[in-house]
Amino acid sequence: QVQTAESGGASAQAGGSLRLSCAVSGYSFSSTSCMGWFRQAPGKEREGVATIYIHHGATYYADSVKGRFTISRDTADNMVYLQMNNLKPEDTAMYYCAADYGLSACVRRLREDFSYWGQGTQVSVSS
Repeated sequence: QVQTAESGGASAQAGGSLRLSCAVSGYSFSSTSCMGWFRQAPGKEREGVATIYIHHGATYYADSVKGRFTISRDTADNMVYLQMNNLKPEDTAMYYCAADYGLSACVRRLREDFSYWGQGTQVSVSS
């Protein structure tokens, strides 16, 4: 059974930084694996923030976080990270780690393309 577990969510000031971690179990970091970070603010749809294609490390970002967020992976430890810099109040949301297979899932960054989800970790940014 595939499980993902997020950690690292916290409260931060605008301009600050946070690093989210995702521990993955029961999931093969194979050549077709895609991992992603999504977020959902109250009253809004869940949006794809960043994805990474495990095999060659290609990354894909939402325009709203480009240049500020960095997704990375550690295949030895089955971990995925989201480094968030220059945080803004609009980054406030529940952040979820998701997993699935296929390059298209990474490129599209759509919720419906991902089968495996964690419980989420809360990020709150104040101005």
